[in-house]
Order: sequence, then C-alpha cells, then structure tokens
Amino acid sequence: MNRDEIVEELFRMRDNDYALLQAKIIPSVPADRIIGVRTPALRTFAGDLCRSGDTDGFLSCLPHRYFDENQLHAFVISLEKDFDKCMERVEAFLPYIDNWATCDQLSPKAFKKAPEKLLPCIRTWIRSGKTYTVRFAVGMLMQHFLDDRFSTEYADMAAAVRSEEYYVNMMTAWYFATALAKQYDLIIPYLEEKRLDVRVHNKAIQKSLESFRITDEQKAYLRTLKVSQSKKTAEK
Repeated sequence: MNRDEIVEELFRMRDNDYALLQAKIIPSVPADRIIGVRTPALRTFAGDLCRSGDTDGFLSCLPHRYFDENQLHAFVISLEKDFDKCMERVEAFLPYIDNWATCDQLSPKAFKKAPEKLLPCIRTWIRSGKTYTVRFAVGMLMQHFLDDRFSTEYADMAAAVRSEEYYVNMMTAWYFATALAKQYDLIIPYLEEKRLDVRVHNKAIQKSLESFRITDEQKAYLRTLKVSQSKKTAEK
C-alpha cells in the first residue's frame, strides 16, 4: 500500500468521538491533524502491513501529515525484529515525533534482545536537547534498565536531565517513581540528597504516593521529602 492508500484506510477507520478526545489530551497536535483511529485498530493495521512486507514506502514518507500516521509508524517500527534495521528506522523517525503519545507508543521489541547495543544510543538521545528524543531515551531507560540490568549509572543519566519541557520532566518523574518501586534502597538517596530538578522531585513523589507498589511506610517517608514552593523559588 502506498501512503495515499494508507491514509484512505485510516479515514475509513475514523471514530469522530475518539478524535475529539485525542485532541483534548494531545494539545501539541492540531485537531485537524487527528483522524481518530483507535489504538487496537492501528495495532491490527500495523500487523497487517508488516505481514505484507510492504512498509518501506510508508516509513520513508516523512514527515507524515496526520497524528494517526505517526502512531501507525511507531507500531510498525515496534514490530521489527532485526535490531539494526529497527534502530535505523527509529533514528529516522525520532526527529519527527511531536507528541507524547507517539513517543510512548514507540516500543521496539528488538531492543529487548540487545541492551548492550541500545545503551550507547540512549546516551546520545538523552543529551540531544530535543523534547521527544529525550523523553524517549528516559522511557527506554525505564523499560529496559530498571530490573536485572539496573545500575545507578543509569539513574544518574536520568537525574542529570534538566529541561523546561513539561513532557520531559513528566517522563523523568515517571522514571524515578518506577525506580523507587523497583530499586527503592538505591533510588531514595536521589530524593534525600535532592539530586533531581525540583519539579521532577515532587512529581516523582506524587506518582509514588499513588502507586500500589510503594509500601505505606515508604510513602510516609516520601511525604517528608517533598520540596516546598518557597524552596523551589529559592533555588531558581
């Protein structure tokens, strides 16, 4: 299928109510660029395209006009099994990601197979200064380097991120809240010693307080570590 045929198919799957909802929760994308295709339908379509072996034309047609094309693009890349081919496609696509939803939907299966090859790329992305490239890098640290492969070296990478961008700070806070749930003893010093941007610090605590994976005792202690607004002002 060529790009026009793909867009035509996306419009056939359109859900107007869903398009309105998406426009509200993804403010960085103009409403007229949102078709309104639900995620399960996009995933199915991505699978069909991959099985057909006919994705190169669509993936090379950047930038896309519609948000739904970007979502489909992310799902197609995520299904690629060959690491090197997948990474090539990720690198080509990252500069065109313009919203948190597409960034977070890009979750390549191939990355699980070769974390040692993924890590140098994460190091580059996290220093890029580009909002959704940095967000993606922190997300990959969270997804692939918080369990058996965890090292405080990786937490240091996330802690070093400094950004005025809301979507970068929210992902970094999500990283540390998840890290607290999985590696509490090693992560709590980052809060005790105030190593994080204050916005990330407080949001990570908030997310942790909402988590079922954090004990009541841990939550009680985390509440004592919140940084006041006056402290935030003083640090500016």
